[in-house]
Amino acid sequence: MLVGAAFVVFAQAFMIAPILPRLAEVFGVGVGVMGLAVPAYLIPYGVMTLVWGPVADRFGRRPVILVALACFTLLALVTSLAPSTGWFIGLRAAAGLGAAGIVPVSLMLIGDLLDYAERGPAIGWLFGGMAAGMAAGSTAGALAEPMIGWRGLFAVVAVGGALLAVAGARLIPRRLGVSESMSIRAVAAGYAALLRQPRARRCYAYVAVNAVLQSGIYTWLGVYLHGRYGLGPIGIGLALLGYGVPGFAFGPILGRAADRFGRARLIPAGLVVTAVAAAGLALPGSLVLAALLVTLLSLGYDLTQPLLAGIATDLPAARGQAVAFMAVVLFLGFGTGSLVFQAVLPAGFGVAFTIFAASAAVAASAAVPIFAHERPPAPHPA
Repeated sequence: MLVGAAFVVFAQAFMIAPILPRLAEVFGVGVGVMGLAVPAYLIPYGVMTLVWGPVADRFGRRPVILVALACFTLLALVTSLAPSTGWFIGLRAAAGLGAAGIVPVSLMLIGDLLDYAERGPAIGWLFGGMAAGMAAGSTAGALAEPMIGWRGLFAVVAVGGALLAVAGARLIPRRLGVSESMSIRAVAAGYAALLRQPRARRCYAYVAVNAVLQSGIYTWLGVYLHGRYGLGPIGIGLALLGYGVPGFAFGPILGRAADRFGRARLIPAGLVVTAVAAAGLALPGSLVLAALLVTLLSLGYDLTQPLLAGIATDLPAARGQAVAFMAVVLFLGFGTGSLVFQAVLPAGFGVAFTIFAASAAVAASAAVPIFAHERPPAPHPA
């Protein structure tokens, strides 16, 4: 159920990009104005996790996930009726506030139910659902919009959210993550204490770096594919479809490998994979090769972010706050990465991809000593 929720949340987030020109045409505004709908969703999503985390620690995971799903469903339905650009962007911002209580709190729930040494496959499934949603959303937005319209896309999302809310009411355990009430001062003190931990700082720093690298490249792949290969929205959606395949197909396997062998080797390896994908995109090649490199880029994300999320669930702090802060860093990194890539883009895609590839390689090298201690515990003697 949680994997399905992650899929739907990220599918609706990423189905916007390929239909921005169509939305701009419908509402009679420029694409640049319509593009504000993307950060209007991402920024409130990231900030609101700072609230949902402590609330989930206080009242439990179940009520937060169910309320967030209900808000997400209702807002998707209302968005399908938006009469103007202002309404559309405002409803996207509200949807970000609601959706922020679904995937991060699902990660907290996994931390409650499973020991640290057993969380890898479950977290792998969750992030696999996210990755598959990103790919499916990009493709569905391009392929389905001509048939059912953008309003129909949001109506389908609303139906999916409603079904998941019903399933969640039956499946999510009760009374997990409940603690005594915390004042605002206590919550702030909890976040400050969290950031004083060296392991937390290492984890969050690499969440930020990884988000910048992945988002910077992925956000501009549509423009890259259009400019280099002359693809339209449908072709771009199909070329990006591979981005979610490794996470959905191999997420649990990668998570199991993290539990068995530790994260010390896998996190640097993921950054190396990202560097190879970015370097490959910087060079001339066929469209088939570019699509394969997009899939490879996804594998780099699947070898890093889910493993970093596993570390966040193990930090010695209120789990809600630890995961919430990770989500804030992740989504701020997503937004920053897009802006950084755009800043170097005037030099050309080749230069931009090369800079990101070199940055990923440097981060991979530094990650070896930084995460050297992230190994599985030694087995107890018989």
